[in-house]
Amino acid sequence: MSLTSRALGRLLKFPEATTHRVAVEQLQIPMPDGVNLVADRWYPQRDGAEAAPVLLTRTPYGRKLEGMAGRLLAERGFQYVIVSCRGTFGSGGRWEPFWSEKSDGKAVFAWLAEQPWFPETVATLGASYTGFTQWSVAADLPPYVKAMSLGVTSSNFRDFVHPSGVFALADMLAWTRGLETQQLPRRKRRAARRGGKKALARAAATIPPTEADVSLLGRHVSYFQDWLTHDGRDDSLWMPIDFGPDVAAVVPANMHAGWYDVFLTGQLRDFQAAKAAGRSARLTVGPWVHSSVGNFATYLRETIHWMTAHLTEARVEPLAEVRVFVMGARRWIDLADWPPPAEVTTYHLQPDSALSATPAPASPPDTYRYDPHDPTPSVGGALLLPRSAGPKDNRKLEQRADVLTYTTSPLAEDVTVVGTVNATLHVRSSLGHTDFFVRLCDVAPNGRSINVCDGLQRVRPGSARQQADGTLRLELELSPIANTFVAGHRIRVQVSSGAHPRYARNTGSGEPHATARTLVVADQEIFHDADHPSAISLPMLHDAVSPPPRGRTWRILRSRR
Repeated sequence: MSLTSRALGRLLKFPEATTHRVAVEQLQIPMPDGVNLVADRWYPQRDGAEAAPVLLTRTPYGRKLEGMAGRLLAERGFQYVIVSCRGTFGSGGRWEPFWSEKSDGKAVFAWLAEQPWFPETVATLGASYTGFTQWSVAADLPPYVKAMSLGVTSSNFRDFVHPSGVFALADMLAWTRGLETQQLPRRKRRAARRGGKKALARAAATIPPTEADVSLLGRHVSYFQDWLTHDGRDDSLWMPIDFGPDVAAVVPANMHAGWYDVFLTGQLRDFQAAKAAGRSARLTVGPWVHSSVGNFATYLRETIHWMTAHLTEARVEPLAEVRVFVMGARRWIDLADWPPPAEVTTYHLQPDSALSATPAPASPPDTYRYDPHDPTPSVGGALLLPRSAGPKDNRKLEQRADVLTYTTSPLAEDVTVVGTVNATLHVRSSLGHTDFFVRLCDVAPNGRSINVCDGLQRVRPGSARQQADGTLRLELELSPIANTFVAGHRIRVQVSSGAHPRYARNTGSGEPHATARTLVVADQEIFHDADHPSAISLPMLHDAVSPPPRGRTWRILRSRR
C-alpha cells in the first residue's frame, strides 16, 4: 500500500484495505477484426488472488486516470481491469464514439472468460461514457456478470446530445475538443486548448453551427457533424445506440446521479424502468454537477459496498434503495422509491411579476423580444464544464429585457419539493419557429436567485396545441429536483426563449438548425388569466425536511480543472 492510497482511502472513507501488496500488468485483448485493445489489470498480490472478483471498466479517457481507483480497489480484494476503448490510448482501430462499444464489449467478455485468473464472478462499473459502455452490453451479459455500477450516465445518449430535441451546443463542443486533444503530447494539447472558455464561446457563436468545430479546432470532426445534423428525430443515427429498451434486462445496478448533471433525467428514467421490470436497483442523487469531486468519492465508496454485497460472501448492511440530497435543507433523506408520493401544488403566473397559488385575474400578457443576434445566455444548470455548471446567482440574467420573472411573497413556512416539476405556458409568438425556456429559482432574503431546475421546448409549426385565439398551450417537463424553499425565501419562475450556448439558439428562420444562417427576431407574449392559466406545478412532500441548525454551511464540491 502506498502512502498516497492509504491517505486517499481514509479521505474517501473507504472500508479498510484487506491487503498491502498490489500489482498491475498490461494486457492485449484481441478483437474479432484483428484489432487489439490495451488494458491494465490491477490485482492483490496474495494467495488465491485469482479467485478475487473482477471489476471491469471500458473507457476512452485513458487508463492513467483510473489507476488510483485500480489500486484502491485491489487493496480491498478486487481485480480491476481497465480497457482503453478502440482507437484510444494504445488500443488499435479508429476512435468513433458509441459505434463499436457493443461488439467490442462482447469480445472483451469472451476474452476475459479464457484468462487463468478469471474468477467466474464479474461486475462492471464506470461513469459518464464508461457508463454507456456498460449499457451497450446490458441486454446480453454472460451469466458470470453479477452487478453493475452506473455513475452519472444514461442508456440513451441521444438525449444527452439533443436534450429536449435541441442540440447541446456548449457540451458537444467541449466534449469534442476534449476527445480530439486528449491523446496529444502535453505541449500540443495545451496549444490546442488555448483560449479555454473564450475559444468555446467564439465557436458557439459561429454561424452556421456546422462551422463551429472548425472555429474551435481548425477542422471538421466527423462525429460532431453527425451529432449536429441528426437532431434526434432521425432514428437512423441514434436507434442502434439507444439502449433504453435493454434496461428491463439489467443485472443488479447501483446508480449515481447529480441534481445538476446532464444525465439526470435519463438516469432517473432508467432507474424507474429497471424497478418497473422487477430488477434490483438502487439510486443516489446528490448536490452535484457532472464532474463533482463529491460525486466521484461517494460513487466509488458505494460501488465498493454494492460489489461486496453482490460478488462476495461478506455480509454488509444494505444501503437505502433511494437516497437523495435535499438542497435548501442541506440534508440526505432515504426514500422507498422514486419519485416519492407527493401532493402537487400549482403556482400561477400573475400580473406584476407575481407568482401565487391562486388563479390569475384578468390581465394583459407580458411581452419581450428575443433576438438571436444576442441570444439569452445560459447561467449555470446542467453542463459538462464544472465551472459553468450548477447553482448560480441569476440576478444579472434576470435583469435582461428578454427574461421575465414571477415571484412569490416570502414563504411563511418551509416548502419541500421532491420529484419532477412541470410547467404550462400559454404563449403567442410572431414566429412559427421559436423556443421557450422555463427555470425554477430559490430566492434568498438578500435577493440572491439560485437556479434549481429548468426545461426548454422548441416550437415548430404544428408542434403545440393552438387555441382558437391563436395562442399556444405548451407543456414543459423541467428536470427533477429535491429542494426545500426555506421559510423567508421566495419561489421564482423565469420565462425566456433560450439558454445559449447550453442549447443551440433558435434562429427563428425555420432553416435546418445545423446550417441556418438567417437570424430572425421573435416577439413573444406570455398570457396569465382565467382563459390562459400559465402555471408551474410542484410536487411537495407531506413530511417536511427540516434544515440543519444555523451556522452549518453546505457547498457543492466540484473539480477545479
